[in-house]
Amino acid sequence: MKSPKERDPELRRFAQPVPPLLSIPARAVLRRAPIETARALLLPIDANDGPELWEAVDGSRWHLERWLPWVPYNSTPDASLRYAEACATDWDAGRAVRFAIRDRTSAGLLGVVGLDSCVHLHRSCELGYWLRREATGRGLMTEAARACVDFAFGRMGVHRMRCAAATDNMPSLRVIGRLGFRFEGIARQAEFVGSRWLDHALFARLSTDE
Repeated sequence: MKSPKERDPELRRFAQPVPPLLSIPARAVLRRAPIETARALLLPIDANDGPELWEAVDGSRWHLERWLPWVPYNSTPDASLRYAEACATDWDAGRAVRFAIRDRTSAGLLGVVGLDSCVHLHRSCELGYWLRREATGRGLMTEAARACVDFAFGRMGVHRMRCAAATDNMPSLRVIGRLGFRFEGIARQAEFVGSRWLDHALFARLSTDE
């Protein structure tokens, strides 16, 4: 029996091809063969990372909570464990891809870089990142974020990636500037962080950008 499209030439004429979707490798694949940079390894976050995530956040609380609204809510080791479990669940569901940044020599956890708000139809996502205080100031965030961006465009098939930072968060803005993102505008009072409203500078990068 012929399908409706085969029977009706008009349906064939207006039929749209199915666009390619994001291609997200299984966590197990990348835990066996993590993304490597000169000084770091990027591995998918899972529940085993919970204790180290807690240590990193709690030891850098003042450094992080100026810019990140979730830090005050990450107030117990159990909260970090739940976050690590959610990262694994979100990865498996194709909603987000979040990596633990580990020192290539010591394997200690330095921070997180990831791709949130993955939309398969539009092949889009949003880059986010943070480092523990003692790992900052050495270019590690740029190094890890660049590897994550390259992974997104080269392996996942991302077409558009967004990124945002508070307009007075100069370290984060410098990272974004080194990664080839283009400025798109200002989101006024985008987040309420530390009893103040933060304006966000909005950036994006396309797979077709040079």
